[in-house]
Amino acid sequence: MNIRHGLTLLALMASAGLTQAQDAAQVRSWAASCANCHGTDGRAQPGMESLAGANKDDMVKKMLDFKAGRRPATIMHQLAKGYSDEQIVAIAGYFAAQKK
Repeated sequence: MNIRHGLTLLALMASAGLTQAQDAAQVRSWAASCANCHGTDGRAQPGMESLAGANKDDMVKKMLDFKAGRRPATIMHQLAKGYSDEQIVAIAGYFAAQKK
């Protein structure tokens, strides 16, 4: 492998890592909007549902139910409609990975 190919490979690997970091930062940004009710990193105050460490599949189902209007809510159905299904899965994964 010549040096030019090696540098190209290195640049591609670095950009892939940067993309993953940007994706993680984007998911954290989406999840931050939940902090108003569910607390920083999903650790809610008493009286609200904590999301930190919750089951990812359960969170996804609840959010999709809110989004589709199958689950009653005062505001969650409106908020859920603002996210794609893929974003909901990513946000649920973020909260599931947080310590309780």
